[in-house]
Order: sequence, then structure tokens, then C-alpha cells
Amino acid sequence: MIQKFEDIIAWQKAQNIAVDIYNSFKDSKDWDFRNQICRAAVSISNNIAEGFDRSSNLDFRRFLFISLASCSEVKSMLFLATRLGYLDETKSQKLIFQCVENSKIINGLIKSLNITDT
Repeated sequence: MIQKFEDIIAWQKAQNIAVDIYNSFKDSKDWDFRNQICRAAVSISNNIAEGFDRSSNLDFRRFLFISLASCSEVKSMLFLATRLGYLDETKSQKLIFQCVENSKIINGLIKSLNITDT
């Protein structure tokens, strides 16, 4: 049973993504790019945490969708980082895989809330 947001696997994995993104871009001289991808990476776990402590599952679900969108933003920026030569293909694919995996977990969490769209 989940008692606190720190128990949520998607949150734990999102924290790992943020650490890996920060470490991968810490030496980047493209400050705007680095800032944007780091902010998006942090947003994944922060939205899970914030949504968990909201007053309803409907609010939690909304924040999970925001988290999912941030995960997609990070993934998109990783494709761009590879094209710009900021990351090699191997490192980029590892990070993209982490995003895809976490997106699946977040989607599962959304479905587990059993809220139907009206």
C-alpha cells in the first residue's frame, strides 16, 4: 500500500531520470538547452509528488498526465540532443529507454485510479 509519494515507483524512477539528465548535461555550454531539459526532468517527479498529496484521485490523475507530458518533453529533447551532438547515441538511447519505461508506469498508475472520462 502506498503511504507517501516516495513509495511510488514512478516517482523513484523519475528521480533517477532527473539525476541522470543533470549528470549528462552538467558540462553543457548551451545553458538554455541544459536548463530546459533539467527543468522538464525534475517536473516528472515533482508532479507525481504534488498530485499524490492533492485532495482527490481526479486531481492526482491530472498531475500524472502533466508528469507524463514532462517525460515526453525530456524524450523529445534527448532526440534533439543527439542530433546536435550533445550526447552520443548510446547514452541518449539509455535515457530515452528510461523515459519510455517510466511513461508506461505512469500510464499504469493513471489506469489504476479507475476514473472514467466524462
